[in-house]
Amino acid sequence: MPPSKPDPLSLAFDAARAAGERGEVPIGAVVMRGDEVLAVAGNRTRELKDPTAHAEILAIRAACTALDDERLTGCDLYVTLEPCPMCAAAISFARIRRLYFAASDPKGGGVESGPRLYHQPTCHHAPEVYGGLRASEAGEMLTGFFKQKR
Repeated sequence: MPPSKPDPLSLAFDAARAAGERGEVPIGAVVMRGDEVLAVAGNRTRELKDPTAHAEILAIRAACTALDDERLTGCDLYVTLEPCPMCAAAISFARIRRLYFAASDPKGGGVESGPRLYHQPTCHHAPEVYGGLRASEAGEMLTGFFKQKR
C-alpha cells in the first residue's frame, strides 16, 4: 500500500498549535510542491524578536532554501489565517502558485480583506486563492488563544 499523501492544512494546524504553546499567535503555514512538504512553520515573532517572523514568511524562506531558489513556482502555500499585507506581498514575490487559507482576517488580512493586494494593478503575480477551509477551527483556536491572554 503506498504511503498516504500528507494533509498540508493539518500540518499547518499542528504548527499553529505549537506556536500557541510557545506563546506566539497560533498561525501555521506549509509550503508544498506536489506531494512533497518543503517547509512547515509557525509564528515566531516573539521568540525571534522579529516582526517579520510570521509563519508564511518563515515557511517561504525555508522552502526557498530547500529548493535553492528565490522563486517557488509550482508550489502551494497552506496557512491557518488569511495572510496580512506583508505576507501577501511575499507570496506574490515568491510566485506561489496557489494559496489556501482557513479563517479570514477582516482586521489584518491583505488578500480578501483590507488592501486585497492581488487585485491591485501593481501586483505582478497573483496566486489562485482558496479561503475558508476549516475556518471555524482556525477561528476557535485564535479566539481561545486571545481569551487566555486577557
